[in-house]
Amino acid sequence: MSRPINDLISLRGRRALITGAASGIGRAMALRFAEAGASLYLVDVNEAGLNEVANEVRGRFGVDVSTYRVDLSRKREIDDLWSAIRGREPDILVNNAGIYEFMDFLEVDEEALERTLAVNLKSVFHMCQGMIRGRGDRGGVIINVGSIESILPFARNLVHYDMSKMGVIALTRALAKEYGPKGFRINVIIAGGINTPGVQRLRQEAILKLRIDVIRTGVEYFMRMPLRRLGDPDEVARVALFLASDMASYVHGAAIPVDGGFLSA
Repeated sequence: MSRPINDLISLRGRRALITGAASGIGRAMALRFAEAGASLYLVDVNEAGLNEVANEVRGRFGVDVSTYRVDLSRKREIDDLWSAIRGREPDILVNNAGIYEFMDFLEVDEEALERTLAVNLKSVFHMCQGMIRGRGDRGGVIINVGSIESILPFARNLVHYDMSKMGVIALTRALAKEYGPKGFRINVIIAGGINTPGVQRLRQEAILKLRIDVIRTGVEYFMRMPLRRLGDPDEVARVALFLASDMASYVHGAAIPVDGGFLSA
């Protein structure tokens, strides 16, 4: 007999670790996972934002929440995180943290390139290592967050970002093949234009500074996208919840667009 849907979507009794949890998509994921009953490890470099989200989650859902200020560009701090939770490793890991800086390709120096790769790709690699090493034969769920930019480069001056996010897809698929037989279920969300605080700031700055190139790219993006709107962070969080839960028990090695139809247009 099939399990009831409330049981399938429930995360009660499970721990979820979410990076980039201080705002935007990470915050939305924290709220949805907590609503489903998961206890949370929230990770971000923004300690004040982390505390705000943790207090909101506790107040609304009463689940156990621990926060960890971690600079994910530093492997030592990632190692310290896994040491701090040794023996209490999460059942679910969500690698959501990411950065993007608009820079002309020829002006991307070694420092900017390393910063982007360190946060967007190398941290995902090291976090997955920590998860798989820590969980061992218990298995678990890993959800990585990619970008439509890596599949279809659209915005100007994001070559370094696009490269880092394509690496996340390759990493996900390779790990899925290797560690699926060992009890890990691993997928990647390909996020489209999402109305996060960072995107809101970018739009405001473009208008105030009359950045015609940024404004033009935004208009072109909307004209291509069938749904003609930005996504809400919660719309990504709902897909992450599906992938984390037993609703997606046979979904593995998948790259799932959450992009308003952008890639299909």
